[in-house]
Amino acid sequence: MRVFVTGATGFVGSAVVCELLGAGHQVLGLARSDASAAKLTAAGAEAHRGSLEDLDSLRTGAAAADGVVHTAFVHDFGDFERSVGTDRLAIETIGEALAGTGRPFVISSGTPATPCGVATEDTIPEGGSLAAGRFASEEIVVSLAMRGVRGSVVRLPRSVHSDEDRHGFVPLLIETAGTRGVSAYPGDGANRWPAVHCLDAARLYRLALEHAPAGTRLHAVGDEGIPVREIAERIGKHLGLPIESVPGDQAAEHFSWLGPIFAADMPASSARTQDQFDWQPTHPGLLSDLDAGHYFAR
Repeated sequence: MRVFVTGATGFVGSAVVCELLGAGHQVLGLARSDASAAKLTAAGAEAHRGSLEDLDSLRTGAAAADGVVHTAFVHDFGDFERSVGTDRLAIETIGEALAGTGRPFVISSGTPATPCGVATEDTIPEGGSLAAGRFASEEIVVSLAMRGVRGSVVRLPRSVHSDEDRHGFVPLLIETAGTRGVSAYPGDGANRWPAVHCLDAARLYRLALEHAPAGTRLHAVGDEGIPVREIAERIGKHLGLPIESVPGDQAAEHFSWLGPIFAADMPASSARTQDQFDWQPTHPGLLSDLDAGHYFAR
């Protein structure tokens, strides 16, 4: 299968490209720059020049492929609404290009928080949450089934980790601890974060592309919910810093924009995804990845 991949040189996208190539697929990767194009060529993929905002490049890339995996996203948490709008327009554009073809279209979203316990693939995000902002894009892809597109959604947890992680939430927590001189956690630190190794997530994108029925939501979750206190403890141990609690109402002051996210309880299950797609995470969990030391050798 010839697969058009957006975000093809990003953290998750790069892993997806390698996974697809390793499984015998051809990859046409969206590249914003000469450097990105060269990186794709070196990996064995073909570069397609354009960007998430260049809708013509998205149309032509999708039209030239047998399927699309959309991993690109503008991670601007200072204007998240705009980022979500850009993502939605890109998804609508690609969906239009694929309409009536029966081809697969896999997009990325986030696992939601839920007041009812552990989020599942059926959970609808609460209004006003970050996940709710991207849920509208999920609905667009699900509705494409009526237009002859085999659309599916891979929901990623709060931490997607590996030794290639440079700009995710965990590096930001490590940077904050170093700057503040303390590895902190909000409140009692019992609230939970789900996580997945990037290579396990990449394999699930491939399985979704190859097998997911139209309208399927998949959870790329390895660790269902790690108490954030344990994350802070690992960071403090490796940095040689004290570990302290920060009152919940001071989380935004201590962690900046990441505070409300780090203070939320967001466990998520992938039990149905694992059963339906015979997908089991095989790479290290987040705490083991932190103990490996590569996050602190930079």
